[in-house]
Amino acid sequence: MIDSVRPGIAGTRILPEVSDTEALGRELADVVTAGDLVILDGPLGAGKTALARGIAAGLGVAGRVSSPTFIIAREHRPGRPGGPGMIHVDAYRLGGLEELDALDLDTDLADSVVVVEWGEGVAEALTDRHLVVRLRRQPDSDVRRAEWEWVNH
Repeated sequence: MIDSVRPGIAGTRILPEVSDTEALGRELADVVTAGDLVILDGPLGAGKTALARGIAAGLGVAGRVSSPTFIIAREHRPGRPGGPGMIHVDAYRLGGLEELDALDLDTDLADSVVVVEWGEGVAEALTDRHLVVRLRRQPDSDVRRAEWEWVNH
C-alpha cells in the first residue's frame, strides 16, 4: 500500500477503525521526511489526531501524541538517531497565517515533519510543497474516508 501515498500520488482509503487511521499515518511516515508539511483537514471527530499519532509512531518520535488544542503546538523529538522530529500543531484557534507564522514553524521544518490539524487554507504558505489529507466521517457511521494529495505551489 505504500505506493499509494508516495509523493505525486493522490489517493483515497476507507478507514473502518481507528487502528486503520493510525496505520495510514504510519504509511505516510514512510514517505515524509524532515522539511515536509502535512496538513490534516476534517471536522471534529474525523480522525486527525489519530492520523497524527500514526505518523508519529511511524517516524519513531518520542512522547505521547495527543491533540495540541490548548497548547497550539507540541514538539516531539526524534526517537532514534538521525530521525526527524515532529511538530504537531492545532491551527483551529489561530487567527490566520500571521499567528501561525509567529510559531516560527519554518525554522522547525529543517529538522522535523510539521503536521498541522485544521491547517488547510492557512498553513500552505509555509512550504512550496505539502501533503494534504482530508478526513471525513461516513454518514451515520464511525467509518472514515481519507483522501490525500501532494500539492506543489
